[in-house]
Amino acid sequence: MDDTRPNNEKIAAAVRGSFGHKRVLVVGDLMLDRYMSGRVERISPEAPVPILNPQSEEIRAGGAGNVALNLRGLGLEVAIAGFTGEDENRKRLLTVLADRGVDTSAAVSLSDRPTVTKTRITAGHQHVLRVDSEDLKDIDAGDRERLFQAVVAMLPADAVILSDYAKGVLSADMCQRLIAAARESATPVLVDPKGMDFSKYAGATTVTPNLLELSRASGMATTNDAGLLQAARGFVESLGLRFLVLTRGPGGITLVGRDTTIHSPAKVREVFDVSGAGDTVIASIVAGMLGGLDFADMLHMANLAAGYVVGCAGTVAIEKAALMWALRSEDHTAPTTVYELDELLLLVEHWRNQGLRIVFTNGCFDIIHAGHVALFHAAAREGDRLIVGINTDHSVRGLKGEKRPINSEQDRTLVVSAMAAVDAVVLFDEPTPLKLIEALRPDVLIKGADYSKDQVVGGAEVEACGGDVVLVPLVEDKSTSALVSKISG
Repeated sequence: MDDTRPNNEKIAAAVRGSFGHKRVLVVGDLMLDRYMSGRVERISPEAPVPILNPQSEEIRAGGAGNVALNLRGLGLEVAIAGFTGEDENRKRLLTVLADRGVDTSAAVSLSDRPTVTKTRITAGHQHVLRVDSEDLKDIDAGDRERLFQAVVAMLPADAVILSDYAKGVLSADMCQRLIAAARESATPVLVDPKGMDFSKYAGATTVTPNLLELSRASGMATTNDAGLLQAARGFVESLGLRFLVLTRGPGGITLVGRDTTIHSPAKVREVFDVSGAGDTVIASIVAGMLGGLDFADMLHMANLAAGYVVGCAGTVAIEKAALMWALRSEDHTAPTTVYELDELLLLVEHWRNQGLRIVFTNGCFDIIHAGHVALFHAAAREGDRLIVGINTDHSVRGLKGEKRPINSEQDRTLVVSAMAAVDAVVLFDEPTPLKLIEALRPDVLIKGADYSKDQVVGGAEVEACGGDVVLVPLVEDKSTSALVSKISG
């Protein structure tokens, strides 16, 4: 088994390029995930059960919907097909997907069953109860035909994912018809399997079982590593797969092909919730394939993405910003808060999705002094994340003359990035940060009180977008120019 070293630069380039914005069609079981949380302060006098005082509710897309959101988070175009009920939860689920740019036009509604909904009830971080609303009786042949025709109308695509949660959509007949239709249009088919019979996925490009799923389908114990790998090779041959991807939880991910076996160790991270990790893996495998990554890079990226989502509560989709952060965190030679603009824009989008307030300030910061530190702390108090723009050496020379800067841009960014109040640092080469401000669109723009608001570069642009310009007091007698003069005598 090969443990091949991945190429993080190549992976990062694919992420930045959104894997070519390729189009993926996801077919499978659509579900709505509800998360209700609250406090438990007493036990019911009617029965020995806790009484929950609900405080919040959140809805997310589960099942095939979560696969679609992982793909969207990686920058791919996505359409989704499956069954829902004709109820309020259908509207809620499709809204969650449509708001993230997923095409839901092939979601077929059924009048005789509810939208599959899982309600998870928690008190603090303790999972108290899960309530499932579903009807697993056979789906009418006419309704199946409607779904099949809706999928065929969307072909060809760059890839098709079959997301099987055993809720009735992906019967053996449906799988074989979909795989055949995709192959007619030269569209690869990737399957996240369920159940003990993998024969219904014959002809697919790959299947991505976890240890338990492969164990049940093969009859091998989960502890029989050699037997499971042999079984995987058997499925590759018997099903006509290009390769099989085995997800092993903390054991990492293994790809088994006809002539190769490649293993990628798991990225060590505290596990908070494993739900949805398989969705992230298959989305990452698809993205890696479409982005031209080799097997080793594809598996490494999938491991990094899965490592992120298992550290989050509930069903969470990967985002490009989180994946870039994970790649950067493996480079221990570089400060993790210094970003190129394209990377920072991804991070800012991630912060905005979390509802965080973004603050921006800028300067040369040639020799850090108490005034700079006071500025950073005052700026950080105005929001949740502070971005500092720093003039490049070329920009400083244009503003201050050929004898400046005293310290190089590499040294200046390194020092500023080490400040506890600073969340991100980015260089800009122009005389002013106007282009940077227009790209970042911060919620708050910070400048020293030696300016008036109408003099602040970018102030009008920030306020036009609903943001604020805040002037903070300066620390008296603290400036880089004064320090340079003092040093030079």
